[in-house]
Amino acid sequence: MQRRRFLALSGAGFAGGLAGCGGSDATGDSIENHPAAAGLDAQPRRGDLGDHVVLAFEDPSCERCAAFHAETVPEILSRLVEPGLGAFVVRVYPVVFPWGEPASQALEATYARDDAAFWSLLGHYFENRSQFSAENVLDRTGAFLREETALDADAVVSDAESRAYDDAVQADIDAAENAELGETTPVVLLFRDGQFVTKVNGSVSYEVVAEALGEAS
Repeated sequence: MQRRRFLALSGAGFAGGLAGCGGSDATGDSIENHPAAAGLDAQPRRGDLGDHVVLAFEDPSCERCAAFHAETVPEILSRLVEPGLGAFVVRVYPVVFPWGEPASQALEATYARDDAAFWSLLGHYFENRSQFSAENVLDRTGAFLREETALDADAVVSDAESRAYDDAVQADIDAAENAELGETTPVVLLFRDGQFVTKVNGSVSYEVVAEALGEAS
């Protein structure tokens, strides 16, 4: 719990471009053996695993993550996921603002109930970052879920408050730590045909993703 709180309160910047410094960044590691991809089947994703994989570690409170989702993720979905060329996978990694930690709890509680609602809530956090704080995030989350989904919003909020899905939250944090990803978000790992290619930091363009995966941009 102390480690999780430290991560949630830590600041994070961003750096565009490609990054890699040995260890878990070694090109050619299989996705089955890469620590960042541990338990990948249990993570929210668009598309089927088996070909290319874009694995993003994101904080719902992160401005650069919001930009990545607004500008790059739609192209990943239309050019990789929809044609059946790959999958986009998200791991929630709360390291920017304090409200990202309770938001992560709510996201996991939502995902356990409904995949579509998870993506809607994640988008809501990104689009309305300035409206959230550690004090109001769960109240606002409940209001959104009641209005926009068929979920039992009170049950989701209760689970978030009691950390009912804390193991899932901690699994993402552990994956980031074990892969030595640091505390910069978004962190995007790219796997070409099941083999690790590189790690990308920041709100990078689709062209960077496509080049690493050997796909036309």
